[in-house]
Amino acid sequence: EVSNAQFREFVDATGFKTDSEKYNWSFVFEGLVPPELNKKITKSVAAVPWWLPVNGADWAHPEGPDSNISSRMDQPVVHVSWNDATAYCHWRGLRLPTEAEWEYAARGGKKGRTFPWGNKKVPGKHRMNVWQGRLPYGGYYCKSGTGEGTLCENLKEDGYAFLAPVDSMGPQNKYGLHHMVGNVWEWVHDRFTTKHPTDLQVDPKGPASTHSNEMVKKGGSFLCNPDFCNRYRVSARSHNEADSGTSNLGFRCAKS
Repeated sequence: EVSNAQFREFVDATGFKTDSEKYNWSFVFEGLVPPELNKKITKSVAAVPWWLPVNGADWAHPEGPDSNISSRMDQPVVHVSWNDATAYCHWRGLRLPTEAEWEYAARGGKKGRTFPWGNKKVPGKHRMNVWQGRLPYGGYYCKSGTGEGTLCENLKEDGYAFLAPVDSMGPQNKYGLHHMVGNVWEWVHDRFTTKHPTDLQVDPKGPASTHSNEMVKKGGSFLCNPDFCNRYRVSARSHNEADSGTSNLGFRCAKS
């Protein structure tokens, strides 16, 4: 995963402005939003109300204008869009991996693995940064003693409540890759579609065009859990608009 330090080099060298900076807001998981700031936010995403639109949130200010990354330079850069990720990789002389390349790399060249290391989620020790603890109501809100909704507790059995450094927890496969699953979602090259060719594809690169601006993301994040967002499997996928960013979405680059 590309770190804050690496993305800082890119911004310092080019003066690049991310989509979140241009829009002056981004989506932040409620558990990361300072309480005083949370009180001032009156909107959320109806279907997933734990995602809050925070003015001034961007890659350098992950929880809003009063936050910074000075102590998090080894963590993955977040609040970056597909457009931003593509621009960074191009600057490095690289590119975003295709979805097929990403899955091949995640499995370490093996076939059929559920996770990069094999088929057991926890093979004796935690290998990925995901949410531990129950999410019994189909989301991240649990009921308090008064019956009101409060954020559920992440038990942090893997050692992390939210983001982990990009080189932490050890390589997930024999290719030496860290955090292919868990930690942050990762943009890939492909446009999102659910309609795939039925014949054999060699090095597929996804559809040339679709009816939307949705791009594929892979790997799940620190928020994934068996009760909700069970997408830390190598085969799992999701999607976002190409200009969107969130506090659990990053990327890595590939070399041709």
